Amino acid sequence: MASINYATEYAGTLAQAYPYVLNFGALYAAENDSRYRWVNAKTVEIPSITTTGRVDGDRDTIATAKRNYDNAWEMKTLTHHRKWSTLVHPMDIDETNMAASISNITQVYNEEHKFPEMDAYTVSEIYRLWTEAGNTPDKTVLTAENVLSVFDAMMEAMDEARVPAKGRILYVTPAVKTLLKNADQLSHVVNNGDAKIDRSVADLDSVEIIAVPKDLMKTEYDFTTGWKVGGEAKQINMLLVHPSAVITPEKYTFARLDEPSAGSEGKYIYFEESYDGVFILNKRMGGIAINAEA
Repeated sequence: MASINYATEYAGTLAQAYPYVLNFGALYAAENDSRYRWVNAKTVEIPSITTTGRVDGDRDTIATAKRNYDNAWEMKTLTHHRKWSTLVHPMDIDETNMAASISNITQVYNEEHKFPEMDAYTVSEIYRLWTEAGNTPDKTVLTAENVLSVFDAMMEAMDEARVPAKGRILYVTPAVKTLLKNADQLSHVVNNGDAKIDRSVADLDSVEIIAVPKDLMKTEYDFTTGWKVGGEAKQINMLLVHPSAVITPEKYTFARLDEPSAGSEGKYIYFEESYDGVFILNKRMGGIAINAEA
């Protein structure tokens, strides 16, 4: 029986898992991901509309009607072309009591390799695109005494850029989250009536805080095989972002399991291929702020 390319179903299943398994999962469920349209397997277009402002009204005359809006498309091409494959011998499945089934193999591959790689690619692409657009990260060496001041400066800049206050997310390394817990200006409300003390910091000024392992908060990675920190990488300490500033298109063009055959010498063959992309919308650079190693 011919094998079936289940790329669409596979992509849908992964998308449902992203908010729960990716450190940057919220950026894969952003409002913009429902607004772009695919042009081909690796190109998307994002719509944008501009209008003029209001003018004075006149009770005695009728102005000449004209179009006061324009529609444009912002085109983005996905360049992160990735693939993975493996052979699985039927005897391996039988002898491991189904532990080596293809579903288990792909689950481990996704959780231990693909998802961390997606996190690494997401944060490094945001940093690259943002700095290439002429933005400079804050390079203050963070301490418990100044971490809130750096955060306040980031928030103020976003306020000035008219970035929505609701929905901002602060990604930090575990070390920076510890600094926030011990920040001099942070008020702690402790109720130890039941002998329990909760020092967790889940949000700050209504901004959700998400701690990300420091090796997944770098400026550069090597994706030759899987992912590893690049030789010239710097540490990103804080990434303040509004999800509306980015899009994260992903297109699985192929995902298929072939039955054992003579050509595969009696083994199953699994193969998947995708195009990934992380982009900052041209007009929303103000929705991102970064503190990084000098």
